[in-house]
Amino acid sequence: METILEIKNLSKNYPGFKLDNVSFNLSKGYIMGFIGPNGAGKTTVIKLIMNLIKKSSGEIKIFGMDNMKYEKEVKNKIGFVYDDCNFYENFSLMDNAKVIADFYEDWSWSDFDNYLNRFKLDKDQKTKELSKGMKIQFALAIALSHNAELLIMDEPTSGLDPIFRHEIVNILQEYIEDGNRSILFSTHIISDIEKMADYITFINEGKLIFSEEKNILEDTYRIVKGGLDILDSNIEQECIRIKKNKYGFSGLTLNHEKLQEKYGLNIMIDKPDIEEIMIYMAGEDS
Repeated sequence: METILEIKNLSKNYPGFKLDNVSFNLSKGYIMGFIGPNGAGKTTVIKLIMNLIKKSSGEIKIFGMDNMKYEKEVKNKIGFVYDDCNFYENFSLMDNAKVIADFYEDWSWSDFDNYLNRFKLDKDQKTKELSKGMKIQFALAIALSHNAELLIMDEPTSGLDPIFRHEIVNILQEYIEDGNRSILFSTHIISDIEKMADYITFINEGKLIFSEEKNILEDTYRIVKGGLDILDSNIEQECIRIKKNKYGFSGLTLNHEKLQEKYGLNIMIDKPDIEEIMIYMAGEDS
């Protein structure tokens, strides 16, 4: 598979926080869900990719090019949508688009008009008159109107109603249908990730926890549950993390078959969703 985004040993030092040697790859034709708790470092990674802040160490390559050395060439092929959309508030949508279009070699006014029509946006309306959802739709229309090969989205669906989110998910799936484009999609709404992501990258407290194909994650991890009376060192050793309360325990494991064979009907085995995996991996033993 051709790699479209390569992050290698990426670090960024702040007072009180460190992004610590994060590495992952995104191949052409796939959607990567980028998840983690608030303050985990997701936005820091995205800002580093876009060269909006300077890294402390590491390497970022996009389309095989260093993102700093070839910043102009790289950004020409990236569409960027983020939660806090910054446009000229007193400009109309069309006037904003005219300013932005000059930065891209492959801008398509027909694509832009098609997306405005699809989103039912008035090109003569001023940006300050748009709702949050409409601003995200406008930003997406901009991002998809210059033949971008990599779409980077930082919390774009946060605060949007389910209808808006469903429409955006459909558009993103259409966007990668030809197999030549990719998406890095950061969000707290795990249901959106589960609907469309091919790969999941999870960071917590500045560290990479995993970057894996979604189907492999769902097929590999299991939650084991049982009473406190059977919780022993063997179960604790086979679980990545254990949670306990007065009714029993639950744990995330990679070895459910081994535990099932040993404890039989004394334990229950459930298949977790991505959100449950994230909660266990980010939580603390209890």
